[in-house]
Amino acid sequence: MVASMENSCCSCLKPSATLQCGICKDSVCKKCAQFLGEDSFSFLEKVSEELSHNVYCPQCFDAKVSSALEAYNETMERAKNLAVYLKDQSKETRLMSRKAQPVQVLNCADREETLLRLAFLAANAGFNCLVDVDLTSKKIREGSYQTQSWSGTAVPVQVTGRRR
Repeated sequence: MVASMENSCCSCLKPSATLQCGICKDSVCKKCAQFLGEDSFSFLEKVSEELSHNVYCPQCFDAKVSSALEAYNETMERAKNLAVYLKDQSKETRLMSRKAQPVQVLNCADREETLLRLAFLAANAGFNCLVDVDLTSKKIREGSYQTQSWSGTAVPVQVTGRRR
């Protein structure tokens, strides 16, 4: 009996393909599939339809996802190395030009995530410093359970090597 071509893997042609590529909808086996976690592009403001799937065949992953994932990771590394000046450090930043619009993030789990999200937005726009960073928390009570929700605003700036 010949296995149907419908359930064979598009990469290795084995008949045990149980998964489906999110982009091309071809069947792919677990061994050949490329998986992305749901939070792989979580810091982007808007995730494209192509990058919102969990399973990809090797061809679609190489053609459409790998370059976007690499660019995202490079931006994340730049965001982690951004210079940050809080609002109460205005003495150090008074001569920095604030031409860009402030960025804002809402409803983050903790202070560090809020700061990293602000830095990611700045790095993604090509800036290398955040000034006038203002982080606020709000207590949320649900019965006897209490959490905090963090929000923040900052002004992204481009700083030359001498000031940084």
